[in-house]
Parts: sequence; structure tokens; C-alpha cells
Amino acid sequence: MQRSGAIGLARLAGVVAGLTGLAIADLASWFLAPAAAPLTAVGSTIIDLLPAPLVNWGKETLGTADKPVLLIIITVAVLTLCAVAGQLELRRRYSGAVVFAAVAAVGVGSVVSRLPGQIHVVLPTLIGLAAGYTVLHLLVMRLARSVRAAADLAQPEPPSRPAQDGSAVQPPAPDLSGPVVVQRRSFLRTTVLLGAAAAVAAVAGRALVSAAAKIAEARARIQLPGPAKPGKPIPAGADLRVPGLSPYVTPTETFYRIDTALQLPVIDPEQWTLTVTGMVEREITIGFAELLARPLTEHVTTLTCVSNPVGGNLVGNASWLGLPIRELLREARPRADADMVLSRSHDGWTAGTPLSVLLDDDRQSLLAVGMNGRPLPVEHGFPVRMVVPGLYGYVSATKWVTELKVTTFAADQGYWTPLGWSARGPIKLASRIDVPATPTVEMGRVVVAGVAWAQHTGIAKVQVRVDDDEWLDAELAAVTGPDTWRQWRFSWDAEPGPHELTVRAVDADGSVQTDAVAPPAPDGATGWHRISVRVREA
Repeated sequence: MQRSGAIGLARLAGVVAGLTGLAIADLASWFLAPAAAPLTAVGSTIIDLLPAPLVNWGKETLGTADKPVLLIIITVAVLTLCAVAGQLELRRRYSGAVVFAAVAAVGVGSVVSRLPGQIHVVLPTLIGLAAGYTVLHLLVMRLARSVRAAADLAQPEPPSRPAQDGSAVQPPAPDLSGPVVVQRRSFLRTTVLLGAAAAVAAVAGRALVSAAAKIAEARARIQLPGPAKPGKPIPAGADLRVPGLSPYVTPTETFYRIDTALQLPVIDPEQWTLTVTGMVEREITIGFAELLARPLTEHVTTLTCVSNPVGGNLVGNASWLGLPIRELLREARPRADADMVLSRSHDGWTAGTPLSVLLDDDRQSLLAVGMNGRPLPVEHGFPVRMVVPGLYGYVSATKWVTELKVTTFAADQGYWTPLGWSARGPIKLASRIDVPATPTVEMGRVVVAGVAWAQHTGIAKVQVRVDDDEWLDAELAAVTGPDTWRQWRFSWDAEPGPHELTVRAVDADGSVQTDAVAPPAPDGATGWHRISVRVREA
């Protein structure tokens, strides 16, 4: 095989590997974070960096094709660099990785700049990098074996030897069309098949990412109406502002996410509808625009997952905007023998919620459209989800909700109930130590702080104990109401040596948090949160 031909095939391998990496990155972003597709992020970054006249020229000249053309240009540029990487890899093993890593670095930088504070958004690019370079390395290794085989067969012929009659006898010429040709054909066949598969995956991934991007654009255009019933203003004393302490309102980007969706549902809000059906006198169907046109309520509510262990972080507090579910249910007029609402997600997941809870006038159970002043993020249920104070998420917090079926606990079960979890899921009284967050502290005055929650009942007291000493009351922050967690703070005169800090809470009904240790299954963990610290002499 001639060297020039081998270089051309190495470049082809680079293109196929690059296309594979781009396809895998797009598919991974669809699963993990639709806004984190590196090709899209790089394109958006380039648009931001271009001078306004050039951007305007592109729009005027290309119209709606401006973005697809830009993505095609970026793709061609990336694949050209990948072709160079294939050539380098043929010359020296692993040298192509440098080019692939440089291309991935541009993608990571673009994604991070557009989605700051979200570490997981770099995963699609890194997964694409790993997949692309793996394909490149394997293909070029196979090509290199063919090149070496050809070189071995093309060694100089041995000198002729004289025959018995004195004439020269030439050795037979080596057959270069055998194993070398077979290896070359095998390489080409493998490369073409991989290229075809990568092309199909790239088209599919781009289509999925484009659909997700359209939904993101639709979300960005939504102007949430002001609440007809504003929530209580967050008091100045709700946040004690202790470094390391969970803020009173959890930032949306750090709010925990637990669900069963293998990939995030992509739902056009203009196509979304919710149906109230089942044991009702009147079935109701409502669209997104109609939902926004109704009088909405704003309410701060803490959500927590039943899987949260003692001291865990599967809990967060946010301001939610939505329509009280009881209004729709009353319009539907549930039958007297109904006692449960089976809510269904767009992806088929279900949760069973007590009907009495959803009809409670004193409980702001919402069909939420907003979170912390913005439309719901896709990962938190856009366009509409349920938020129900006082119940674990597995029986109440249905994301991407599309149906409310009025039924009974005897007739229907939510997703988790047949798997052994409790059917009703009221949230248990809990408290957590956030600070100190390090195992070693300096002697003297040390701040101990955390959060406690008893949704829809409220926290009346938090107590801290050092080692086996007496329980001492902590300072409590203000709250908007009983449906949120409450910050607490305690000043400890720390003496040198190892110590154990323990916290417990007392709710507004006077119930003291139990010290009995129970796992999350089947209805929520219990026990006091303890941390060990060592106090170091100053």
C-alpha cells in the first residue's frame, strides 16, 4: 500500500471518528442536558462573538437558514480537524488525541460559558470525545497493520542464484494482492459501515437536539403572568447568611432532580394539555395558554424525595407559581366515593395522591408553571408539574403532568406503590447539619447551622447536643409559612478533641423528631443527624 494512499485512508478514519463523536455527543446531550449539545453551544458562542453587522447580514441573506448554514460550517471545520488527527495518529500513536482534545475543549468551554454552575453539562462533550477517539484509534491501528504488512512484502528481492547450467534463476515475485488487499478491504468495509452508522446517528441526534432547542426557545419566550394571589413576601430574617448553610430559597440550577425519565420529555407548550378524568361528573381538558390565563397562586414550598437519607440533600425549597389543583377538581366534581387522584406524566410515570389533600383549602397544591420567578426548567417538569406541600415527591410531585384521574386507592396504584413503597407518603419531621462542613475546626466559638422541615406543620424548635450533654435550643430564622424548611444556627464554644454534634427538631404540634433509625423504604428515613468533628487547638 503506498504511503499517500494510507494517509488518505487515515484522514477518512479521522472524519468517521469525528462524525461518531459529534453524533454521540448530541445523543448524550439529549439524554443528560438538551442545552449542552457542544455543536449548538459553539454555534451560539460564535454568533455572540460575531460583529452585529455580520450577524444581520447573515439573517438578511440566508433568512431562516442562517443557523443551519453556520452549523454546517462548524461541522465541516471540525471534521477537517479530525481528518488531520487521523493523519497524525497514523504517524504516531495517540498524537491524534491532542487534536480531538483541543476540539472537545472548545466545546466544553462554549457549553460551560452558556450554562455556568452546572458541572454535568460537560458530560455530553466528554462522552463524545471518548467515543470519537476510540473509533479513531481502532481504525488507524487496523490501517497501520495493513501498511506494515505491505512494507514487509515489498522487501528487496534476494539476489538471483545460478542454475546448474550456469544461467541465472530469478526468485518468484511476491504476491502483493493477497493478505494486504484483504486487510485493506476489511479496513474500508469497517470504516464505511461505521461512517454510515455515525451519519444516521448524527442526523438523529441533531433532530433530537433541534427539537429540544425549539422547546427551549419556546420556554424563553414565555412571559409568566403575575400571581393573582401573591405569596407571603420572604422576610428579611429568613436567611441567616451563614457561609455553607443552605439558602432559604434553593437556586434552580442546584435544586435536586429525582425521576425515572431516561431522557427528558420534550413537550411543546402549545401542544400540551391536561385532562381531568375518572370518577368525575364532568371531564375537563385544559391547555397551557388557558392555564396561564387563569388566576395563579404563588407559594414557597419545600420538596423532598422519599429516598433522602438522614442528613441527605434530596430536598430543596423554591417559590412556585401555578393554579391550585382544587379549582380544576371542583369544576370536574369528583364522586363522593373517590379518595385518590392518579396523576400521569408525559412519559407514563404515575403518582397516587390523596384527593382530600388536593381539595384542602389550607394547602396550596399547585399545577406549577413557574419556579423561582421563571418558567419551569425542562428537567423540573416544563411546561407543567405538580407541587403538593407535605407529601413526598413519589406520591405527589408529578413532572410533565398530562392527566389527573380521579379514582380510589383500592382501584389504582402509583408507580412506586407496587414496588413496596407506602401508598400515601406524608413527609416526616427532619433536621440536618450543614455547618461545619469540614471534619476539623479551630477551638473557640464555632457556628453550627442547618435546616429543619415539617412541611405543612412547621418547625417550632431546633435543638443541638454536643456529645452526650444536654439539648440546647438553636436560633431559628423566619419563614413564609409552615410549608418550607427553616434555617437554624447555634453557637458552640468548642474545646480541643473529638466531638459529636447531633440535631433534632420539634414541630408546631409539639412532636419531637424521633431518634429511631429507619431507612428511606418504605415511607421515609428517620433518625437524628450526627456529625463528628475534631477541634484543633489554636
